[in-house]
Amino acid sequence: MNHIFFLECSPAGNQSMGAQLVATALRDGQSRTQGMRLTTRSLAAQPLAPVSAQYAKAITSSAPLDDPALALSEKLISEMETSDRLLISTPMHNFTVPATLKLWIDYVLRIHRTFTNTPDGKVGLLQDRPTLVLVRSGGACIGDAARQPDFLTPYLRHALSTLGLHQVRFLYLAGPSPTVETLAHTRQALTSFLFPSIQPETSREHTSIALPNPVV
Repeated sequence: MNHIFFLECSPAGNQSMGAQLVATALRDGQSRTQGMRLTTRSLAAQPLAPVSAQYAKAITSSAPLDDPALALSEKLISEMETSDRLLISTPMHNFTVPATLKLWIDYVLRIHRTFTNTPDGKVGLLQDRPTLVLVRSGGACIGDAARQPDFLTPYLRHALSTLGLHQVRFLYLAGPSPTVETLAHTRQALTSFLFPSIQPETSREHTSIALPNPVV
């Protein structure tokens, strides 16, 4: 089984650079392999409702799973539970995750449902699975060239680990115009993640990628 849940967090939706690279990687792989299933949730095209008082009360009162206030949370959690790989494409907003991704986390990171408390701390209840996070930032946020802090990576890694997801890898696309080499590396990494059976290639088709003006 190769069922991937793709969470697109950019306000630009499928026009974002991350979404376009994922679409390109899908075209790369689908011509050489079969059997991959993709479920996509765009937080721009399908904006989530703000957390309500009813939802907060249902959480704190240990309401049953069929409580109407938990319906959206259950749907979002189910999208992960029924997949065996998780792909997140997200911009970095003000040094950390965008508000849309934080809201998604607030719905899926739920006590007694996706994690539990123990004497040693929180333990995730979801089955671990390979997870890839593609981060788009306007400037360098990691390495020696970084001139801004990165709160996104440690926060998101911790939130995902609290769900039970520990096989997490991060890819970064920094700056207004990432280099051709960076785009080619990202495209190849995405193809390998989406289609694990495909061996990396260094063919000429990976040396350039035509994209419109970069969109975070």
